[in-house]
Amino acid sequence: MKIINFFKWFFITSEIKDDTRLDSKIISAMILLLGIGIVMVYSASIAYASVNHNQCYFLIRHMISITIGIILAYLVFLIPTTFLQKNAFKIALFAIFLLILVLVPHIGKVVNGAKRWIGFGSFGIQPSELSKLSMVIYLSYYLSANSFKLENIIKDFMRKFIPILTMIVIFAGLLLCEPDMGTTTVIFIISLALFYLSDVSRKFILGLTLVGIFGFIALVIMEPYRIKRFLGFLNPWDDALGKGYQLTHSLLAIGHGGWFGVGVGNSIEKLFYLPEAHTDFILAIIAEETGMFGVMVVLLLFWIIFYRGFVLIANATKNLPGRQFQAFMAHGISIWFFVQALINFGVATGVLPTKGLTLPFISYGGSSIVINFIAFAILLKIDYENKQIIKHNLYAPLS
Repeated sequence: MKIINFFKWFFITSEIKDDTRLDSKIISAMILLLGIGIVMVYSASIAYASVNHNQCYFLIRHMISITIGIILAYLVFLIPTTFLQKNAFKIALFAIFLLILVLVPHIGKVVNGAKRWIGFGSFGIQPSELSKLSMVIYLSYYLSANSFKLENIIKDFMRKFIPILTMIVIFAGLLLCEPDMGTTTVIFIISLALFYLSDVSRKFILGLTLVGIFGFIALVIMEPYRIKRFLGFLNPWDDALGKGYQLTHSLLAIGHGGWFGVGVGNSIEKLFYLPEAHTDFILAIIAEETGMFGVMVVLLLFWIIFYRGFVLIANATKNLPGRQFQAFMAHGISIWFFVQALINFGVATGVLPTKGLTLPFISYGGSSIVINFIAFAILLKIDYENKQIIKHNLYAPLS
């Protein structure tokens, strides 16, 4: 009975009430994910950290990132969402500038063969993480400011679709130069989802989807390392010590954990077997130490954030006059978190090809954690503004 009441508390709610309290359910889900992340980052990194630094090295850096993320999230929460609406194009240009800066020699930092970081001593920022947020903001602004019903097909297509497609192509092109196919995939999925939620023609969305699929195939064929990675994904056991090494050890970790795991701290795969154990493949360590039960808890928490953000907050925002931009943002952020979590899960279990994507709020990675906090603060701000508008009968965007 207590378990049933717990699920009712998370999922069953009435419409937005005339108060200004933040959504305690979505915050609770995020805090639980954050707590799981702190424990698992320490557990997954302790062996590597002990050899190269000290056993708390990655945990301390992770906690610093969380602290910075909380401070920036608070500051962002103080800013009206209309500020983001008015400056959406500038934010997108800033993200493009940083993506270009990464590619500049002696500024961009190469790690594991990819140039994705701007280095500052032992610290660095990853502009690709900001690109996700900036694209959500820009897409929300553009889709809310334009109607995509075509009267004159050629003229309207050139005027309405070319600008947004150009922006998507610029982001995708710069990200693929790093290369970062994972972030490109997430941005493409977010774009398709927001197009679907707007009045964009379904034929256009289908065409864009087909272009994306053929583009993905072409990108895989063009690069030998991508072909190897894709073949390793199809049958990792064929070359378990070569191209299938990372995936086979991820699957071994999941299999070793069974349903309820071997206990937190008792993973074998984190002992220099599974690469990126505390970053991209942390879900495999969660599976080994807490079992599939732990993995299902993590996915459930992401579902709660998605459900409350996409269904409750976004839909409530959509029903308020003049809040279409905020509704698109709430949809976009919710989709982003959930899709990235699903892709990370798919990669760890061998359902999807390996991509360098972190598990939001859980994986080690300063840029990812900080940007996740900022995006989450925007989602909470949208909900807060909705309640303020309803409480004071202000049926217009806040300024």
